[in-house]
Amino acid sequence: MSTAHRPVRRLTRRLVQLYAGLALYGASSALLVEAGLGLEPWGVLHQGLAERTGLSIGVVSIVVGAVVLLLWIPLRQRPGLGTVSNVFVVGLAMDAMLALVPEAHALAVRVPLMLAGIVLNGVATGLYIAASFGPGPRDGLMTGLHRRTGRSIRLMRTAVEVAVVVTGFVLGGTLGAGTLLYALSIGPLAQLFLRVFAVRPAPDGSPVVATGSPRGAILRG
Repeated sequence: MSTAHRPVRRLTRRLVQLYAGLALYGASSALLVEAGLGLEPWGVLHQGLAERTGLSIGVVSIVVGAVVLLLWIPLRQRPGLGTVSNVFVVGLAMDAMLALVPEAHALAVRVPLMLAGIVLNGVATGLYIAASFGPGPRDGLMTGLHRRTGRSIRLMRTAVEVAVVVTGFVLGGTLGAGTLLYALSIGPLAQLFLRVFAVRPAPDGSPVVATGSPRGAILRG
């Protein structure tokens, strides 16, 4: 392939990774919902709000993502294509997957669903972060708070996610073994799949659509 075609091929790959990753992220969250053994922190909040409002969990995810994105304004964060896409694609994919997957009752089915959801979430995270089109709204909130307060990203993430989990649980969201296993494993899984799906940097002078996302804000490891 000629040098002139390389930037186009690279951009195409990044776009495919972005939307595949976001769609898989929504699908993995849906598997955790169906498993009923505990959700990821923001999933607990989304489920709790869905229980209270009667909206689907995917629609709640979109609304919460949009509200969080508004919080970027005072934090002076700049959204990228991946940021805006994250708001809509994850929620739509979650509702679509929930409509396709039959309800699970037996523990022998729910445990594999939980494990599949966690692993798939790690794959999805590696895909969309490695595409480097900007962080998701929730991840950008962490980095924005880090920059404005001077506190570590780890502290900001922990504080926000503890508040999110507690609020979601009070509203009726599901906490359980899946929540703990997700918290312990998502960092190593995401780091592994970031290496698998890494896109080589563009050569000097090549057009770049967006800069890389703050990986330290997203990974828990």
